[in-house]
Amino acid sequence: MAKGPIRRAQLIAPFSVGAMVVVRDGTSLITAGTDHWYKRENGTLAEDLTEYRVEEWRLARTLGVNHFRLPPDFRKAGIGDGTTNAYVTVPFLRFPTWHICPSCNLLRSSPLTARGKVKCPECEAKKQVKYMDQAPIVAMCQDGHIQDFPWREWVHQSVNPNCQRSIRLIGTGSATLGGLQVRCDCGAKRSLNGILNADEEGTTLSRTLDRERVEYLCQGKRPWLGTLESEPCGCQLRGSLRAANNIHYAQVKSAIYLQRGTNSELLSILEQPPLSTLINKLKLLGDVTPLGLREFYPSLLQPYSNTEIQDSLLSILSVTDTESKNQQITDDDQETSFRREEFNVLCTVRNEANLKIRQINLGEYTASIARYFSKIMLVDKLKETRVLTGFTRIFPETDRPLDDLQLQLRRSSFDSDTESWLPAYVVYGEGIFIEFNEHSLRQWLAISGSGISSRVEPLTKRYNRIQQLRKLRKRQITPRFLLLHTFAHLLINRLTFECGYSSAALRERLYVSDNPKAPMAGVLIYTAAGDSEGTMGGLVRMGKPGNFEPVLHSLIETASWCSSDPVCMEVGITGGQGPDSCNLAACHSCTLVPETTCEEFNRFLDRGVVVGDINNRELGYFTHNTGE
Repeated sequence: MAKGPIRRAQLIAPFSVGAMVVVRDGTSLITAGTDHWYKRENGTLAEDLTEYRVEEWRLARTLGVNHFRLPPDFRKAGIGDGTTNAYVTVPFLRFPTWHICPSCNLLRSSPLTARGKVKCPECEAKKQVKYMDQAPIVAMCQDGHIQDFPWREWVHQSVNPNCQRSIRLIGTGSATLGGLQVRCDCGAKRSLNGILNADEEGTTLSRTLDRERVEYLCQGKRPWLGTLESEPCGCQLRGSLRAANNIHYAQVKSAIYLQRGTNSELLSILEQPPLSTLINKLKLLGDVTPLGLREFYPSLLQPYSNTEIQDSLLSILSVTDTESKNQQITDDDQETSFRREEFNVLCTVRNEANLKIRQINLGEYTASIARYFSKIMLVDKLKETRVLTGFTRIFPETDRPLDDLQLQLRRSSFDSDTESWLPAYVVYGEGIFIEFNEHSLRQWLAISGSGISSRVEPLTKRYNRIQQLRKLRKRQITPRFLLLHTFAHLLINRLTFECGYSSAALRERLYVSDNPKAPMAGVLIYTAAGDSEGTMGGLVRMGKPGNFEPVLHSLIETASWCSSDPVCMEVGITGGQGPDSCNLAACHSCTLVPETTCEEFNRFLDRGVVVGDINNRELGYFTHNTGE
């Protein structure tokens, strides 16, 4: 049986439902759907599911579920120690199911549930013991389906081949896929050349598999749900190496926890098990009262009055928090509205159980800081919940609705809305929140308007073309967004030299809106860890007066000249660079960060909007009319 440890956080990303992982003994597995999570290998369910329950009211409201659950952690039980939820595992299935014998090159399929090493039947018949390796190639579509490569169909060049004789995968010595040849004992043979290729007209695999030019479309397979049954799918199929990066992109929705009500300690008690479990049960009966809660947990609620409990219950049971409802802007889309709630809170001083923010007077910084920024907030503690909402293949983004993505995670639907949940992980950390000076932003956009617009226009056109081709979500790429995003990357790269964190340990969170009635221009740079105490304060320290100014000065100086200039600056204008050619002046030498750090997969970056280009420094926000 294949075994391998995976951290709980990795079951949200990158090894979430539908992802492939290779364990210690070399077996390739696919993470199973959530239907059978929290069960032991003998099929029994964990005793106490409330232990895994996570509450995040804003995300639950947005994603349309009742609650979230932490992935199970494996624990052993000693004799008589009373360990609950012992030996609970997350199921994995063997995929791909086709195997290759390294001796006779036989291709043969095994069940998804097969355990241990697979022996070659032909070699075994010759009284030789040879263990088969899993095939290195699979096939997938952009709607999230994945299946074994159609070996038999490919070699016979037929959507419905009649021959069932043995097939083999032969290496002819070339280092490319063209050097691999599929052969059938009937005499048919065909190389794998071009199976990974795709263009605007479709994929080579779907277009050329059949000699009669009949399209071979995706079979709608979902092996991560424990079945090889098909569902309707009209997408073209693309071949892929099973270790390729685009096999799986976890779609993760995250939120900074914002408190409801005023009593943070009481709210924290009510939102966590066991009281959260009791409240949800009483909700079904329509009778959630302070006296009803006290009857079951008198010691937990003893320090609080019935009035305090009732006020907190009203905050928890309301669909939308009153404060956030008042802050909603009618022109905002769903994501902007979601971020605006956080933006408004991050701009204020807080001292709550899960969010501690203090403001530094801009007068304590050098004069230039107030010209660029209106607020610098030090976030000593924050709580972030990261929720798996689904996944994509081939492309990291999709325009598919959240409901469709969530259906990928399990085979059966929930019995009721009160039981609906999604996998989540909770982290705690610290950060620096920076709000840009709105007056300076508008002045920069007005003075550099035509020059900035003409600079950004090619990037916008490239993204719009890709968006239509790949069915990505529609979005507006503006100079304001490019400025804040690029600044966040440059700041992260500079902070790694000063605060001791690696760039992969830091994350960005952008708050951007061009709405003239309610603009947003904020950047949160933060780090988060699984420990409930968060981190050690090194990042917050860099936001203090005397520490932040040298970082900003160094950021501007470094951004002014990349070691790859003038190529980096010029190639961005002529044809773009980076992922999907959606960057202007931004490359690995100056601006890019690890993908886990960036919200946009290292796209939509340009040093030109920060410090101008080689010919015109006035285009930059930090260099126009500053003499720098």
